[in-house]
Amino acid sequence: MNHLDELEATSIYILREAFRNLGRLGLLWSIGKDSTVLLWLAKKAFFGHCPFPFIHVDTSYKIPEMIVYRDKVAKELGLELIVHRNEEALAAGMGPQGGRLVCCKALKTDALAEMTHKYGFDGLIVGVRRDEEGSRSKERIFSERNQSDEWDYTNQAPELWGQFKTDFPAGHHIRVHPLLEWNELDIWRYIERENMPIIDLYFSKDGERYRSLGCLPCTRKVRSNASNVSEIVEELSKTNISERAGRAQDQEDAYAMQKLRRDGYM
Repeated sequence: MNHLDELEATSIYILREAFRNLGRLGLLWSIGKDSTVLLWLAKKAFFGHCPFPFIHVDTSYKIPEMIVYRDKVAKELGLELIVHRNEEALAAGMGPQGGRLVCCKALKTDALAEMTHKYGFDGLIVGVRRDEEGSRSKERIFSERNQSDEWDYTNQAPELWGQFKTDFPAGHHIRVHPLLEWNELDIWRYIERENMPIIDLYFSKDGERYRSLGCLPCTRKVRSNASNVSEIVEELSKTNISERAGRAQDQEDAYAMQKLRRDGYM
């Protein structure tokens, strides 16, 4: 087995362990490269059938092409798709103009908590990677959230030799991270190997492309001439620019993401 084979096999094992040991599961699908790889792996893990719904927490500020792509793929693949918004916060005028961290908490963190409790999920499958951002490096593969959806990163069970803690108190839910050991280049090499369909926002147009996808007011493009997957792989093998350099909320506070994720952010 090569490196990608090993990553794929481990992720499929994690998905099946989650399905076997946890209750009601949902997969968070952000439309980006990581969660799209998760979609692909879920289909492999369950022989073409995804036995849980796909969830999109929609802030209403997403890049419009993302929503078009989401609905197109969900229809083509016959996915059970749950789209959830924090309608109360949106009705009150919440948006990035009030502060990006405040907006992220209301429209992402609080919306995710609403959705989790509304639909009674015991576990959420999430496409985060340790290399992407500092607070994510502290995660476990099976990561506990308490009744208030909070993450205590100072008190986590060890995960040794592929043994995972899957029994948690009632009222808690589990974040499952099958891609935790992948890195950005692994993701793109896997997309290339599998010839996976991917949203074209990642491809260069007029010398710029998105490297990470988020809300339109808070996500900048990077300068790039990579217009296909192979060229992205080549570019990433040489760059020293951070993957999230274009995400505005990361620049607002050095510990922004850790604070958000402690309180339940993805």
